[in-house]
Amino acid sequence: MKLIVGLGNPGRKYKDTKHNIGFMCLDHFAKENSVKFKKENKFRGESLKIDNLVLLKPHTFMNLSGESIRLVMDYYNIDVEDVLIIYDDLSLPLGKLRLREKGSPGGHNGVKSIISHLGTSEFQRVRIGIDSNPLIDARDYVLGKFSKTEFNALEQALNKTLEIIDAFQSNKDFTLIMNEYN
Repeated sequence: MKLIVGLGNPGRKYKDTKHNIGFMCLDHFAKENSVKFKKENKFRGESLKIDNLVLLKPHTFMNLSGESIRLVMDYYNIDVEDVLIIYDDLSLPLGKLRLREKGSPGGHNGVKSIISHLGTSEFQRVRIGIDSNPLIDARDYVLGKFSKTEFNALEQALNKTLEIIDAFQSNKDFTLIMNEYN
């Protein structure tokens, strides 16, 4: 069983914000595959199960994402090696993908929570660049909505995440996936 998590914040207020790029990727996957997420109180989020794949959008808010992920991992007995986290990165240009097998949180509170709840920083991840603006506080920036131009620029990144999800689900070696998409 594989688990793919898109990080974000629940609720209409946060829809299409930069911090919700993980949710956007999973929503794009669901739309392209004509499937729907359902709210799962036992997981504190929305989930979708297809064959050997579970997709999760935690509803614990970003800073507590690890709680929801741990609940799903325990329920389905998923090993950390079978987890992929998709989230935003302020330090990358808009739409740039960076895949890693481990690493520090880099100031990302959602990733800090995941590391705390998984007990390791060695999990596979897809970071998607949202750029930054030195004139806007980081907290305000990540909670800001994408402009129409920015949103259009993200289309290629969203489509690449579909390919990454398919490769991950089919047990392709993550090093090969990294080599292809980094």
